[in-house]
Amino acid sequence: MPYAYTLVTTIPASAQEIYDAWLDSLAHSEMTQAPASTSDEVGAEVSAWDGYITGRNLELTPGERIAQSWRTEEFDDEHEDSIVTLTLEEGDDGTLLTLVHSNVPEGHTSYELGGWEEHYFEPMKEYFTNRRQTDAGQGSKKAASTTKRAAEKRKSKRAAPKAKATAKATSSKAKTKRIVRARRKTATPAKAAAGKRGKRGKRGK
Repeated sequence: MPYAYTLVTTIPASAQEIYDAWLDSLAHSEMTQAPASTSDEVGAEVSAWDGYITGRNLELTPGERIAQSWRTEEFDDEHEDSIVTLTLEEGDDGTLLTLVHSNVPEGHTSYELGGWEEHYFEPMKEYFTNRRQTDAGQGSKKAASTTKRAAEKRKSKRAAPKAKATAKATSSKAKTKRIVRARRKTATPAKAAAGKRGKRGKRGK
């Protein structure tokens, strides 16, 4: 006789993050550390654990509920597919995940007795914890980079007036020198001669 059971756990992620990861081939593979092929379309075929598990999406409610048919290589031909239903409810410490596994063939108790915990719940917790730490690290680096750019911009603004004043003073000195040279070139011969006599007279005294 087929039977059903319910398991509950808390995952350190939002309901939408869990929903998206479960239905994304790459994320599902990273969570379980085994090849998976999934989809976010109702009716699409899915597989996990390198083909050990196969099934189909039966019902999908974004961020709230996932229902899939589910069978393993250990099912006999006369066994119908079992049904796995995930319900996601966000809380203060993460998301409460309620898993109902129904129509499980008699004798297939490994799922209930640690299988789900070992192969899904614990790896999922580790996956999302590591992802949060990575995101936090990247956020800190981004913030530090932004702070550094802001400091450099403020420093550049403070240096600009000083550089402008220095350039202005240099320009003024150069202009004065050009005026002096121009006046010397345009002095009349009489003034030049008078200047020379004045110098000789001073030396005579």
